[in-house]
Amino acid sequence: MSAKRFVIAMTGASGAPYGLAVIEELLRQEHEVHLLLTEAAWRVLKEEHQWEIQKREQLFLERFQHLPGELVFHPVKDIGASIASGSFQCEAMVVVPCSMGTLARIANGFSANLVERAADVMIKEKRPLIIVPRETPLSAIHLENMLKLSTYGVSIIPAMPAFYHQPETIEDLVNFMAGKVLDLLQVDHQLYQRWEGGR
Repeated sequence: MSAKRFVIAMTGASGAPYGLAVIEELLRQEHEVHLLLTEAAWRVLKEEHQWEIQKREQLFLERFQHLPGELVFHPVKDIGASIASGSFQCEAMVVVPCSMGTLARIANGFSANLVERAADVMIKEKRPLIIVPRETPLSAIHLENMLKLSTYGVSIIPAMPAFYHQPETIEDLVNFMAGKVLDLLQVDHQLYQRWEGGR
């Protein structure tokens, strides 16, 4: 298996475990992950994982240091980062979880930070971009923005775990969603049991 390069962004929606699971599996399989988080994403990590956000990158390095893949951080305000350019080669970008604010700005070409700029690059270069929105209920505005992105070729994977695989833990539900993302990235995995037909 040859290592591939992916951009992963986490934003200020509930669902940080989804993003962490995707990152962990990519690094476990020796891929290169370029990671960026919005300020709101750090706040979500504090609330959902009790992380001391003052440590920031150190927490990710400690969590994933045992994995063989390469983890590269990019400050969200660094518009001059490598991933802000169309000349930066990568397999795909995933925004997981994706807030409705980030979704709206990407859908309307408003690049105020590196997450939005990197996503804009993926769209203009016609490279795979996957959005994992996490909100409920969804307003007409949210749905219109998702439809707009879908017409641009962006893949939308709502954070809606299934139950046909008989999940027993929260981790099972998280891994199902992470697996769906990896399926679109064409990365083999064993994160959930696939449906094999009724019995």
